[in-house]
Amino acid sequence: MQTPLSNAELRKLKARAQLMEPILKVGKAGLSEAFLKSVDEALAHHELVKIKFADFKEEKKTLSPQLAEKTSSHLVMRVGNVVVLYRKKAEATKAEEGAVSNPS
Repeated sequence: MQTPLSNAELRKLKARAQLMEPILKVGKAGLSEAFLKSVDEALAHHELVKIKFADFKEEKKTLSPQLAEKTSSHLVMRVGNVVVLYRKKAEATKAEEGAVSNPS
């Protein structure tokens, strides 16, 4: 289990998210393996990711926490049909550095 974000951290992330456009959309396939992989990659690159529910709008309240859990990220906020996830970059960066230092 990850440590919860402080109120100050949440406020900063919400402010950053306001200026962002959604970069992923939950479509007809829902939370498929391919979609989860896309979210995981987006979090690794951007830390803060905005996702729009194009489909499954009725289920967004239950799917949002599942999405955060499956991608090991924090659910920053959910407004309308948009959800914002955050995952600190350090974890992914360390793994990438390890891969670079051991060329095969």
